Amino acid sequence: MKREARYEKTVAKSKRTKRRTKKISFKLSRLKRKKKPKTDGRSSLIGFLKVLGVLCALAAVGAGFVFLGKYVKETVPVSSKIGPVELVDPPAWINQPLLERIYAAATAGGQELNLDEDAARSIQNNLERELAWLHNVRVQTTHENILVKADYRKPIALVKSGLQKFYVDDELVVLDFLPMPSLPIVRVEGIPVVTMPPVGKASERDDLAAAVQVLKLLWGMDEQVTPDKPLLREIEVIDMSNFAGSKDPRAAHIVLYATDGTQIVWGAEVGMWQRHLEARDEEKLTMLYGFYTENGTLLAGVKYINLRNPQRSIPLPINRY
Repeated sequence: MKREARYEKTVAKSKRTKRRTKKISFKLSRLKRKKKPKTDGRSSLIGFLKVLGVLCALAAVGAGFVFLGKYVKETVPVSSKIGPVELVDPPAWINQPLLERIYAAATAGGQELNLDEDAARSIQNNLERELAWLHNVRVQTTHENILVKADYRKPIALVKSGLQKFYVDDELVVLDFLPMPSLPIVRVEGIPVVTMPPVGKASERDDLAAAVQVLKLLWGMDEQVTPDKPLLREIEVIDMSNFAGSKDPRAAHIVLYATDGTQIVWGAEVGMWQRHLEARDEEKLTMLYGFYTENGTLLAGVKYINLRNPQRSIPLPINRY
């Protein structure tokens, strides 16, 4: 009995010890599981953030290189592309020598030009500075060429000053001489030899201005009445030696000469017909072009054609013989 009682106590004590050991072991196990996630999670988060930062940096650098490559691809070919200079709607009277001078001035002697704004500004400056034949110049670049738009000065009279020859346009702007056989340019004579203004500047001479006024009227009539066979083709000289009656107040102030020497007596300066009791300017034009269209020429073997006398019929030419 005593042995059995002692055995039962030993078994019971052993069971209590096992329970306590299991209980403690469980508590330790739970504590370890709680602490481990905290330590590992914090390290993982830090590591993840580091990796993410590196990836973002690499992505930004890669995007930068892609953008830079796209920018270079788009801009470099445009700035390095070379294109020709083209005139937009030049007038029909421009000949090849003048075209060559325009291109030479635009490109500064044949320089190759890139298709960019710098080239456009350079061409505009070159043309306005070097060539008086053009004004109001506008230059535009495209993907294929450089377009030049401008207003052109058409020579209307030829003036000699000493050994030099100049043109003037309808605004009296001086143009350097260049053979222009396609235009009926009339030579002005009887103007004293004086120093002409620089090319590109307007003359202030009253006698030259009076000659140009008459020629402008003839240009206008040719365009309206005889565009296919201009009367000016048969006019060689306009004589201004008696301008404003400087030599003889009663003689014609302005006289034109045909290519065969026929005198065309115009008379007073444009707008001054009433002061000198002459035919109106419009009447003078009617008489002159009436004679021209009836005969088909001014070279009809007459001595002169007088336009001064007021009348509404074609002036009676006086036979040369």
